[in-house]
This record gives sequence, C-alpha cells and structure tokens, in this order.
Amino acid sequence: MRRPAFVVLIAVALVLAGTSCAKSKGGTSAAGVHLVKAGALTVCTHLPYEPFQYKDDAGKIVGFDIDLMDLVAKKLKVRQSIVDTPFEGIKSGQDLNSGMCDVAAAGMTINPERQKVMDFSSPYFDANQALLVRSGSHYGSLESLRGKKLGTQAATTGEEYANAHAKAAGYTTVSYKDLAALQQALATRQVDAAIDDLPVMTTYVKHHPTGFTVSAQFSTGEQYGYSVKKGGNPKLLATINQVLAAAHKDGSYEKIYARWIGGKPGGAS
Repeated sequence: MRRPAFVVLIAVALVLAGTSCAKSKGGTSAAGVHLVKAGALTVCTHLPYEPFQYKDDAGKIVGFDIDLMDLVAKKLKVRQSIVDTPFEGIKSGQDLNSGMCDVAAAGMTINPERQKVMDFSSPYFDANQALLVRSGSHYGSLESLRGKKLGTQAATTGEEYANAHAKAAGYTTVSYKDLAALQQALATRQVDAAIDDLPVMTTYVKHHPTGFTVSAQFSTGEQYGYSVKKGGNPKLLATINQVLAAAHKDGSYEKIYARWIGGKPGGAS
C-alpha cells in the first residue's frame, strides 16, 4: 500500500532531524579542531598509573599526563574531560575509533603495532623498565628469578618484555589488570618481583621506602606518545605537537617534569 505524501515527508523530516542531532553531539574548538564533545577535550586514560595519572587524596585525577593535556585543552580553549577505561581498549585503538575520546594519554609507549591502529604525537617521555622487589630480597636481575614468579601489568610493554625473557631466565609471569593490583600482589607475596615502567616503580618506592626497592633497570629505548584516531584528527594531532614543542621551549615541560617525576628531563628520576 502506498503511503500518503505527507506521511513520507514527515518520515524524511524525522530522519534528517535525527541525523542533525547525531552530528551535533560533537563540537569544534576555537582552533578549528573537531572534538567528540562540545566544549571539552575528552581524554582516555587508565587509572592508577602514578605519577602520570591517578587520583589524589581528594579524589581528583592528577599527574604528569594530566598537566600536559591541560596545556592542550587550554590551547583549544576548552576544558579537559577524563575517561578512565581499561588499557586494552586504549592500546588497541578501539576507544578512539568508537568516539569515546579525542585523545589517549596513558603513559603509552609508541611501537609499530600500536602505530598501525592509531596516530601518535611526537615522543614526550623516555621510559625504561624496572624490577620492583621487596626490601631484603636478592632478586637483582631476571636471571635471579629462576623458578620464581614475576608479576606484570596486562597489555603493557613491560609484560611483553617479561614474557620474551621468561623461558631463558626460567621464571613464570603472572598478569594483573592494573598497576595497583600488580603492586599489591608483590606486597602480599603473591609474586616474588614485579616489572613495569621505571617512573611508576620509583614513585611507589618513594611512598614505601622501607618495604620496597627497585633492584634493576632495563634499557628498552621506549618513548611515550599521545594518540588520536588513525587518520581521523590531523588537526588535533598537530595541535598536540605544537603544545609539546612550546612547552619544551618556554620551560613548562621542565616544570611539569620536576613536579611529577623529579629532577630534569634526561637526568635521573
């Protein structure tokens, strides 16, 4: 049965209105950058990962990455809106592809596998891996862990590094969903040592100086980067790179580094 013309017109109007609403969910910043949410730079991260991103005693999300993303948000003349999400969705590019966020800022190492699914900014931090142990233990290398358990954080380059050396060194890896669970596993003797990025492990030692120590560092040549949707937001990527370059030039980066990492970039943490 044919529908009356006015019914068809109403149906078309509703479809067009729905399309308009769908497109209006996002917004454009003062710099002409498209954002998934009007008035905000939506940032995907994974908590906790102190000192890069974590909740302070007041429940506010703070850290090295947060301060740098605040500079990007300021450049765009919007606020920063943070989404805490599992790291697997971040590193796979899924969260960016689904429109959950504009940028991923999660202490994430740039590597070829991740570059296939997302676009990275210029490197903003040099990172190596570190072995965290309980004070008084004698585990100063991967080889010393033969027959023991080494804790890792799921989906991280630290886990990849540990797994790559597990057979030769003779230890077993045990994976934990996040950094807090990994460190708690070491504290409660579920594992004999833990591996993750050096800054987060040294920060943990600062909070527990008598109970834990970093017994070894592994130079992996890793560098962190911020990421955006693959081929999806070149203007935002360019803005992030501009902000990072400006922060290095005007001293903002050095101040943020000193606040959260300690020392000066390129020096000892």
